[in-house]
Order: sequence, then C-alpha cells, then structure tokens
Amino acid sequence: MERKYYFIVNTHSKTGGAAKQWDILKQRLDFLKVDYEAYITEYVHHGIELAKKLTEGEEVVNLVVCGGDGTVNEVLNGITDLSKVNFGYIPLGSANDFARGLEMTGEPIQILDNIIGSDAIDSIDVGLVQWDGGSRRFIISAGAGIDAAVCREAQVSKLKNILNKIKLGGATYGLLTVKNLFTAPLVNGNITFADGRTKRLNKIIFGAAMNFSCEGGGVPMAPKADARDGKLSMCMVSGLSKLICLMKFPLLLMAKHEKIVGFDIIDSESFTIEFDRPMVVHADGEDCGDIDKVTFRCLPKELKMIK
Repeated sequence: MERKYYFIVNTHSKTGGAAKQWDILKQRLDFLKVDYEAYITEYVHHGIELAKKLTEGEEVVNLVVCGGDGTVNEVLNGITDLSKVNFGYIPLGSANDFARGLEMTGEPIQILDNIIGSDAIDSIDVGLVQWDGGSRRFIISAGAGIDAAVCREAQVSKLKNILNKIKLGGATYGLLTVKNLFTAPLVNGNITFADGRTKRLNKIIFGAAMNFSCEGGGVPMAPKADARDGKLSMCMVSGLSKLICLMKFPLLLMAKHEKIVGFDIIDSESFTIEFDRPMVVHADGEDCGDIDKVTFRCLPKELKMIK
C-alpha cells in the first residue's frame, strides 16, 4: 500500500524565504506522484491545531514539518499521541537548531527525497515543561531567565527580520542576550534533581534544560547533550556579576565554558526549580509565561523520526 504523507508548512519561516523553498518541494512531490496533503499555517498556534486534527484518529500518520524550530514545537504540542506518528522534518527556518542537533545536511529537496519512502526510524527523547496550570513539550531546549527573556523578545524584534534578510538571522539571539544581560532581573532559587538532591542558587542568570547541544542559532549550551540518553543537560549560570558573565560569554559561544566557575552543566532525568520571584520560561523559544516553580522533564524515546 502506498504511503501517504501529511505536510504542515510554515511559509513565513525565515522572513518568508520558506515560501520559495516550499514551491520547489511541492513540484518535487507532484513530479514523484507522492500521495500527500499539505496544510499551510496561517497564524500563531495554527500548527498546534493542524497537528491535533491530523493525529486525532487511530491510524499511524506520516507527518512532515516544513519550517523552523518554532513550527516544530507547535506541531509537537498538537500531536495527540506521539506513538502513532512517524515524524519528518525539512528545515526552512533561520536558527534550525533541531536540524543541527540531528546533523541534517543537504538542501531541502535532498532531505525530502530521503524522507519519502524511507523505512528507517530514529527514536529520540522529547522534553516536557510543567508548571502550575500548564505544560508544554519541547524538542531542543527549554529554560528560565535571560535565555527565555531573549526568546520572548526575539518573537517581536525587528532585528531578527533585518538579520534574516542578510542571512545573519542566527546572530539575533547573541545580540539580544547581551542586551538582556544588563536589563533582566536576577533572582535566587533552589533546584531539585531527579534523585532528590537539591542545590541553592544565588543570582541566577539563566537555566537551560538542553535535549540537544545547541539553542538560539547554534549556541552550544551543553556540548555533550544527547537526545537519545533519556536525560536532559541543565546548563545553569549563577553567582556571577553581569559584567563577569558578559566577559565569559565568548567562551560559551566557543563551547569552552564547562569548567568555568558559575557555569554548571548537570545531566538528570528531571529538574525542578523554585525561584524567589517569577522568571520568564520558554520551551523551544515559545513563551510559557512568568513562572516561580517549573519542572523540566525528559520523555525517553518518545518521538519516532523518519530518517
């Protein structure tokens, strides 16, 4: 029986540049006479609605996302049952940290050809953010503090659109990080690990729960993070002045921060952080709100990727 594929496409990714790529991909699908249906996202959270509609039945669905990391997150949070989805991805965004983590190479049309007809499945971990009154899945990273504040600002920043037009969209997060480092408040808190250990943290700058090694357009928060080990890698930065943190920031960009005092990377199946006052929290760059107690949890091997 011929396979059928369902595509969820964000043609607005990369400041609209994804639309041209989708035209090429659609021509390829038609040329190969692939049995498919395509759905174009039209507004924020439309990807969630589409994924829910396409996966609410009992049959296994071959679902392919064409867009950026934010589109992947929307679709991931709309899927009703991850066990009944074979998930494909064609990166058309500006940051593309998911594709980077999967070590995807080649042009979108080459990736499409690899997906169509493939029987290979790669099961990878999924993350879950939980707080009082809500939860959200993530695939790349989730976090609280400055990195989350940067994600919030990037959603509305004109800077990202400008940099995308000159193919430097990945630099958005680095520039906004420097800005937010001096404007965002620092708080204290406690972190609890899956084994029950706790640690007091003062002057928390951020905590990033990493499923893959990089976020924010290639920033290697946890260089050894592995999306197939059943754990998250928490990169915590605390106890430093903002000036010292800024001076150390280039070392983080070069993935040489693991042994710096104030930078801690710890692996665990889950982390719960209680802040003295609410902090901005994100999941794959999507704003979860201002939260004072949050849990980051790994869901092992939950996503079946079409290789």
